[in-house]
Amino acid sequence: MSDAATSAIIPAEGATEPLTLMGAGLVGSLLALYLARHGHSVDMFERRADPRLASGLEGRSINLALSDRGWRALDGVGIGDEVRQVGIPMYGRTMHDQHGQLTHQPYGQENQAIYSVSRAGLNRKLLDLVEAEPGIKLHFNQQCLNVDLRHHTIQLRDVTTAQEQVRPFRRLFGTDGAYSAVRGAMQKTDRYNYSQSYLEYGYKELHIAPGPNGTWQFEKHALHIWPRGQYMMIALPNLDGSFTCTLFFPYEGPHSFAALQTPAQVQAFFEEVFPDAVPFMPELGTDFFSNPTGSLVTVRCFPWAFNDEVLLIGDASHAIVPFYGQGMNAGFEDCSVLNSLLTQYGSDWHAVFQLFQTQRKPDADAMADLAIYNFEEMRDRVADPRFLLQKKIESKISAQYPGQWLPLYSQVTFSHTPYAEALANGRRQEQIMSGLMPYIQKESDYEQNQVQELLREAMSKLHQQI
Repeated sequence: MSDAATSAIIPAEGATEPLTLMGAGLVGSLLALYLARHGHSVDMFERRADPRLASGLEGRSINLALSDRGWRALDGVGIGDEVRQVGIPMYGRTMHDQHGQLTHQPYGQENQAIYSVSRAGLNRKLLDLVEAEPGIKLHFNQQCLNVDLRHHTIQLRDVTTAQEQVRPFRRLFGTDGAYSAVRGAMQKTDRYNYSQSYLEYGYKELHIAPGPNGTWQFEKHALHIWPRGQYMMIALPNLDGSFTCTLFFPYEGPHSFAALQTPAQVQAFFEEVFPDAVPFMPELGTDFFSNPTGSLVTVRCFPWAFNDEVLLIGDASHAIVPFYGQGMNAGFEDCSVLNSLLTQYGSDWHAVFQLFQTQRKPDADAMADLAIYNFEEMRDRVADPRFLLQKKIESKISAQYPGQWLPLYSQVTFSHTPYAEALANGRRQEQIMSGLMPYIQKESDYEQNQVQELLREAMSKLHQQI
């Protein structure tokens, strides 16, 4: 993938073709900015009301973790610095055990961080920037009822007036999320591959209140995790001193949403399993029963393009579960990749669409697998002393073999290595660690001659494989 996202965007010669974009969420808004910078006029249609006028997003979404891929995409249209002003850097994980004891694990090298950002706040910021672009027109409260691929029209219903209209399109971009109406039309075409799979877990947004004078009740610059084996809670910091919490919980079973039916049951359960958090959650019962329970879906489909007329981007083409913090970052990286192709091929839409989907599909599939893997790691393994020891050993290997060993998490989060390549590298590294760890019981064992000799042999084989 080229680094064109960070260079100046040069509009293609004569690029004034009007484009239609379905979905004005995070990816749709960023894509519209890129398309406008390439000289296109853009009509954007969004089913929801303008989030800048309504506060309907809170309680329904997980705080976002912006990392390097997302920052590059934002910097590509010159808005990264503005967003950084409303983000909080998180330099590592802080794990809370059932007795309130804390364990810390850095994310990467010193000063490497992912940034906690409010989804609603970022969406509003992007929409402000979209609205400032003279070539973009925003249309809210427009539900897509049908996409006629043959006749190049979309049927829309105004959810406030119930009036319907049919509008033509020349080029349509589907950025309308995991339950995309645009993809729904493509699924009816011949030989279309599509699957969706749900975890047996849902998620519930909860809230840790700020302390006196807007202070943070826990470490501000960390992502907090309460791992409990078959379920977990996480918390990300907000600018006002609060934390947005998310409980990932089975739908059914002895410890599940189905088992907690009253405020008293919720309070007793949280006091037992998350005792250090409960004193700072005064609205726990209200939040638990008023905030909706969200589902966790993985969507895979192909092709993403219909001829040179329709293209799916972001969750519409590759929705993933949120456990690597890469859903939005992957969608933003889609915009970077598409921008690179537009810069290279201009308005040769056939080349742009075909190259985009063939380049991104393997990476999207790899990221879907990585997200499931990281859920199991966060839920089950981050509280395991052996796992934490292995992470320390991996850090030592990375320092000893710079350029040859970059931990999987760092490849995904702090680099622009294609996801598929990162996954393959991670699997090779895990094989090496499974051979080393039986000889390591404490951190100092890393220096033993036997361990170092095994490591040298493994690194030599790794170099040959790559």
